[in-house]
Amino acid sequence: MTDGRITRGEATRERILGAARLLFGELGYEHTSIEAVLESSGVARGALYHHFPSKAALFDAVLEAVVAELASRASREARGGDALENLRAGARSWMQMAREQEVQRIYLLDPQAAVGWARWRELDERYWLGALRASFAKLAEEGRVPRGQEQLLAYMLCAVLTEAALFVAYATDQLIAARTAEAAVETLLDRLVGAA
Repeated sequence: MTDGRITRGEATRERILGAARLLFGELGYEHTSIEAVLESSGVARGALYHHFPSKAALFDAVLEAVVAELASRASREARGGDALENLRAGARSWMQMAREQEVQRIYLLDPQAAVGWARWRELDERYWLGALRASFAKLAEEGRVPRGQEQLLAYMLCAVLTEAALFVAYATDQLIAARTAEAAVETLLDRLVGAA
């Protein structure tokens, strides 16, 4: 009986998250009401608040799921042997993802107001920085970037990619903006590695 309740609870939680993700991705945090999530998920108010004590907590859970998926997608694109090519492939993948409405609303535009800058930053560190650090560590081992700068370079590239994604998200023509952002990041990486 306990296992059945746990399974039903997990299914309810996933239903809430799925409905909230669609709504947050389409309408944004501010314009998504708890009532809309309840209606879309078919879940009772008490069940929602059992899993998520507030709209911000619900958004936070959706945000973390989206960030984890984005990092996984970028990582799959960057599975080559060369660290610089991995960085390039991951950056290209990220610029393409930045054109998706759900990604823009949930990851780029709404998190600072919904959960705060510190939480947004924490998720970046948890899901993005490890792979960036590993790539820069390999580049340093190969003598392609200066030793001792790997961690700072990872943070800097993370910031560059976030700003480039925001550039895409706010652009009128997002396809052109994504191509421009990709080219700019490529130029940055070429010059950074070429300067070592």
